[in-house]
Amino acid sequence: MVKELKRVVITGMGAITPLGNTVDTFWQHIIAGQSGVGWITKFDTTYFKTKFAAEVKGFNPADYFEKNEARKYDLFTQYAVAAADEAIKNAGIDFEKLNRNKIGVIWGSGNGGIQTFQEQVEDFVKGNRRPRFNPYFIPKMIADIPSGVISIRHGLRGLNFSTVSACASSNNAIIDACNYIRLGKADMIITGGSEAPINESSVGGFNASKALSTNNENPQAASRPFDVKRDGFVIGEGAGALIVESLELALRRGATILAEIVGTGMAADAYHLTGTHPEGEGAYLGMLDALEDAAIAASQIDYVNAHATSTHMGDGSELKAISRVFGENNHLNISATKSMTGHLLGAAGAVEAIICIKAIDEKIVPPTINTEVVEAAFAGRFNLTLGKAQAKEINYAMSNTFGFGGHIATTIFKKYYP
Repeated sequence: MVKELKRVVITGMGAITPLGNTVDTFWQHIIAGQSGVGWITKFDTTYFKTKFAAEVKGFNPADYFEKNEARKYDLFTQYAVAAADEAIKNAGIDFEKLNRNKIGVIWGSGNGGIQTFQEQVEDFVKGNRRPRFNPYFIPKMIADIPSGVISIRHGLRGLNFSTVSACASSNNAIIDACNYIRLGKADMIITGGSEAPINESSVGGFNASKALSTNNENPQAASRPFDVKRDGFVIGEGAGALIVESLELALRRGATILAEIVGTGMAADAYHLTGTHPEGEGAYLGMLDALEDAAIAASQIDYVNAHATSTHMGDGSELKAISRVFGENNHLNISATKSMTGHLLGAAGAVEAIICIKAIDEKIVPPTINTEVVEAAFAGRFNLTLGKAQAKEINYAMSNTFGFGGHIATTIFKKYYP
């Protein structure tokens, strides 16, 4: 007997970002083409090549936790809980009226509690290597803790785990959530991703690998996807959360349906530890897989939120892959919103999913900012939505995310039609 797959919809969203700590604030800044980049305030950058980042502003753990509770969690977990709380409220969920055994949490993070790890090792060394570790060291550090904390906070006993695939982590979490609901393994899943990597270890490490922009003369314009002068990504932090549930449950509880997930794709570059395939082979396969899963033609996609981190090889290879997939799709809009948010690493996919869903709902394509001279090989071939947002009816939006190790994750969101 063939089991019929369930339709999967999104009914709530939450965000903690460099451009605002609610979805509405974040979205207004995105549409306005504003940058969330500024000087790093979290540590002394005197000896660092990069002195700027896209930091979250005005986040107060006391708004979400009791004092004694907050100290148990690394900042990436705090961001996760805050975003999830907003998404739950946005979705109008009353857990008392639902079967908590069928509600799960799937969360993504590429780095986990890297700040906690750094602090504990520093304390160990400064203490003449005496083992005086915080009893919460391990749970604060490990990447799976947000999914556990969110489930404990709301008494959710359904499937629960975390995905780790570098910068594709939260998109992989969304894909897993979609597939488990399709199969009837859960009725509802809180999914998304979070990251808090703005510290000496991360910035120093990415500087050493020559991945970060060093445009200290003009930080807000440092992330310039597709531009001939791009010189690396801008590191960011934050979280995005989505309430993903079966259409059946959403209708039964009278939820407002924001969008439908209709296609997911995964692949691997199988090429290099940190670099993308020069021809975008993995990206090409991931997009094709998502289109096949959605049972639609490439010509039906109206908007692609590109991974586009502003690295030389990455941006070029993604546009090559998009060209192979979409050919002469003249009505296709592409935008690179990391030009505004910075690169939120493992949280990028969730935050960019929110952008895709809002773009569908608000009928507007967010801009790519800072790009002045598009690389010659791609100039005039794509509508990169440069400079300002563009009004547009969007039925299908695609979100690409790629991670170190060659991980590829692509999702397709559709405007919901009853």
